[in-house]
Amino acid sequence: MNFLLTASGLRNDTLRDALRDMLGKPFGAANVVYVPTASVAEPGDHGWFVEDMNRLYGLGWREFDVLGLNGLPRRLVLDRLLHADVIYVEGGNQYHLARSITGNGLADGFLEALRDRVYVGVSAGSMIFSRHLTEASADVIGDTKDLHVLGATTLKPPFGLFDWYLKPHLYSPSFPERDDAWADRIAARADFPIYFVDDDTAVRVRDGEVDVITEGRWRFHPVT
Repeated sequence: MNFLLTASGLRNDTLRDALRDMLGKPFGAANVVYVPTASVAEPGDHGWFVEDMNRLYGLGWREFDVLGLNGLPRRLVLDRLLHADVIYVEGGNQYHLARSITGNGLADGFLEALRDRVYVGVSAGSMIFSRHLTEASADVIGDTKDLHVLGATTLKPPFGLFDWYLKPHLYSPSFPERDDAWADRIAARADFPIYFVDDDTAVRVRDGEVDVITEGRWRFHPVT
């Protein structure tokens, strides 16, 4: 399985080159499926969503598909994931995304599709693979309101692949509170490792090997 877990998408040449290398062929010879599900649970202006979708589309794919995870037959969703070379999952509310995967019985099929494809996550789309994506971590991270807005108090992680947690948008102008002091407060409360990444950074996972690629800044806090 190959993952490129970003905070804000393919914003720089380093991240785009990393995806091209993982894909093993030009973007123009590949199909991408774009999954916007997490974004629909996020309130307010969605200019960020349009900007990121346009940036991805502008890479010149052979085929650019858009796929929602809710309201469609399970087999249809999985077939369209299998048709893609790259599965690109947009940001928004990570809890809505996780619940959409588990609630629609997609987790096993999603993992099957990922065995031979490259997964690119953006923010929420990068957070859903941690086994620590639960109501307990929501409290530690300070995201409980994003779970409660869905009318939920508990959460089951859809995949549980990684022992670490990813928290995006460190130092981001769009999230001015996410500075070093913010990361320190979370790390002091957490009993699980955390990657804090800025908008020009990605955590890359290739066949179980984890590294960080970046044109920006990031922090890793192990369990102490």
